[in-house]
Formats: sequence, C-alpha cells, structure tokens
Amino acid sequence: MVESRLPGASSQVAAALLAWYDRHRRDLPWRAKPGERVDPYRVWLSEIMLQQTTVASVKPYFAKFLALWPDVHALAAAEDQAILAAWAGLGYYARARNLIACARAVSAAGGVFPETEEALRALPGIGVYTAAAIAAIAFNEPAAVVDGNVERLVTRLFAIETPLPAAKTVVRDALLPIVPKARPGDFAQATMDLGSGICTPRSPVCPDCPLLAFCAARRAGNETGYPVKGAKKSKPVRYGTAYVARHADGSLLLATRPAKGLLAGMSEVPNSGWQEGYAPVSSPPLKGDWTRLNRVVVHVFTHFELRLVVETARAGNQPAPAGMRWVAPDALADEPLPTLFRKVIDLAGSA
Repeated sequence: MVESRLPGASSQVAAALLAWYDRHRRDLPWRAKPGERVDPYRVWLSEIMLQQTTVASVKPYFAKFLALWPDVHALAAAEDQAILAAWAGLGYYARARNLIACARAVSAAGGVFPETEEALRALPGIGVYTAAAIAAIAFNEPAAVVDGNVERLVTRLFAIETPLPAAKTVVRDALLPIVPKARPGDFAQATMDLGSGICTPRSPVCPDCPLLAFCAARRAGNETGYPVKGAKKSKPVRYGTAYVARHADGSLLLATRPAKGLLAGMSEVPNSGWQEGYAPVSSPPLKGDWTRLNRVVVHVFTHFELRLVVETARAGNQPAPAGMRWVAPDALADEPLPTLFRKVIDLAGSA
C-alpha cells in the first residue's frame, strides 16, 4: 500500500539520493572514503556506540577505542574493566557489556563478522537496526536501515500516519523496495545524512532536499507533522542517597555494582539504592561527620528519572569497608564510573 504511493519512482528516489550523497556525504571517522575498503570492525564499533547517542558524543570515544584496540582481536583480549573505563560517560552501559561479549564471539570465530542480517543478529548486542546497518554498510547487503533520522525521512516521504513506535515496521516495509541492489551501504548512509542535515525535526530545509519532488508530506504542506508520535508516557521518579567519603590522603571511597542489572559491573559511589516515592532508609558506609548538600543530582535513565541526595564526609585514616576501596584522585580516570556518579562526585567537590 505504501509502495504504491511512489509508482515507478523507487529507482528515481535511490538515484537522486545517491547523487546528492556523492556531493554532500559527511566525513566521519568510521566511514570509508570513496574507493577505500570498508572495515567491518569500524562499522560495528561505531554502530554500537551510536545507539541512542549523538555523532558528536561518539567521535572521541571511537578514536579512543581504535587507539587502544585497533581490531576485534585486540578488543576481545582486553580486560573488562579497561573497556568499561574507556566507555564510561558514553551511557547505556549494557552496550559496553554486549560489546565485550560480541568481540569475543567474533574473535573466537576467527575475527570475521557474519555478512547477513540474520547471522549478525545472533551476536550479542546486535538487534534489527544494527544488523541491517552492518550488513548494508560493511557487506553491501540490501537492507532497510532505519534509525531515528530515517524514520522521520520515510514517514514524511510517504506521509505515514501510523504513530511511532508502532510505525517502525511500516517504515521498514516502505523503505526496503527503494534500497538499490547496487550501493546499498551508501544508500543507507545517505538516508542517515539526509535526515540529519536536511530533513530535520523542526525546520527541514526542503528546497535543498533531493527528494523534494517525491515527498508526500511536502506536497500536503505538512512536513513537520511527521512522524506522528503516540502519547508520551511520563517517567517515574526514583530517589536515593549517595555518600561521598574522602580519606585523609584525598582518596575517594568507591564500590562496584553487581554483575547484573542497571550499570552492571561499573564503579559507584556508595549509595542507598533507589526506589520510587521516597529515598530508601540507609546509613553511611563508615563513621564520619556527614553533611547533606542542599542540591540533588538529577539523572535521566531510559525508563525513569533518578534524584540523589548527596552526603559528604572526611573519613580520616579509616580502612575501606568490606567490598569497597579507596581510589586516589589521579586514578579516577581509570575507573569505569558512569556519568551519574561523576555528577555526584563533581557536586561534592564543588560544595
């Protein structure tokens, strides 16, 4: 049904988009230049990092990872904590754990990534979008690669009325017939670039769009009406208390989160845990003259908002409690500290 809205135009859409891409493609560190051989390791690494993260945020992390671990065998051989520390600050830490598992699976298979969407999806951390992206970009497999930018582009192109996220399948079904058998990887990257730079959420630059003549939303004068979004659910709020203790030598008291669950295996400032409604009853991890700060740390996770009260104390020369450790200030950079706990430490340091 959707395809019929562009009768006979699929090849024209692909040709127009690829011609535009050849002139305006973004220069990204993980993207092969024209004539260069595509490195599947770089494609995979970048796509995992780019999940729910911006290009600008990913660039320095991608460079750091390549410098430390230039291929999948090097990454697979690295210590978990070293990888988590290098990832710290990029967020969505389950991606880092899946990255480790996937690197080791690929390395054990000889360091060769599978070339099909189906085989790629069998690897840890690779879902529908990531499998399609790797298959198309790294192996030139025709695949419908649909990220947020592409969703916006395709819903406008076809004036798809189905609200997101239910429209995801409709968008893939509409896009797949347009994907050319030649240069499907460039086509996928072209749709991403067009959505990012031209078909933007609030102020699309329609006169510069190579698909202007095909766009149903533009013809209707309602390009910003797409994608249609379902009612947004409010995030629940959870509360807790974080304890920032400093040793006489300036070291900071840290612990390690459980191996499973949110922020699994990452370092943390001792805290009460988190729950909805009110902060859990808790006690500081060691004796001291604890002071509660008059500001809270607010951090938004995918499914909830967290508000942490912060208490600070000088701990003198007390030994670290069981399961915890003192970490010198110059060693904090090597700790896999999530952004949440860096916020806590920064707030305590500014108090």
